[in-house]
Amino acid sequence: MEFLQDAHFWEAVGLVVLVAGLIYLKVPGMALAALDARATKIQAQLDEATKLREEAERLLAEIKTQREASEHQAASIVAMATEEAQHMAEEAKVKLEEQIVRRGQMAERRIALAEAQAAAEVKAAAADLAAQAAEAVLAARLAAATTDPMVGPAVAALATKFQ
Repeated sequence: MEFLQDAHFWEAVGLVVLVAGLIYLKVPGMALAALDARATKIQAQLDEATKLREEAERLLAEIKTQREASEHQAASIVAMATEEAQHMAEEAKVKLEEQIVRRGQMAERRIALAEAQAAAEVKAAAADLAAQAAEAVLAARLAAATTDPMVGPAVAALATKFQ
């Protein structure tokens, strides 16, 4: 019975009693249950993190698609605006050329009208001058005719004959 006096023996007995008490009180089951609960909680968090990551990746892909569509739309809008600007510039150029032609024609018509008026005024002035010259010539001839030696006695003879 020497072993009863050995300290190692009592340490082993204490250890066995402790382990038996812990097993009797179901401490290992509680520890396992706590570990299982903790593992379940961690697994739920991992599952949620995975779902969030998948959702983030899906949203990222959707945003990239939207960005590409927006860039394509913006490019088409810029191209359309550029084309419209070129078209408007061409129309403006054509309208400007038409307006220049119309104004040139209008100026030519005004010049032709002014020339016609000037020609009419010159003709009228020439006609007036010719009429004045003819009047002067006729007046000079009539004045000369009254002083003609043959016309004067003939007129006087006629006056006596009618009386």
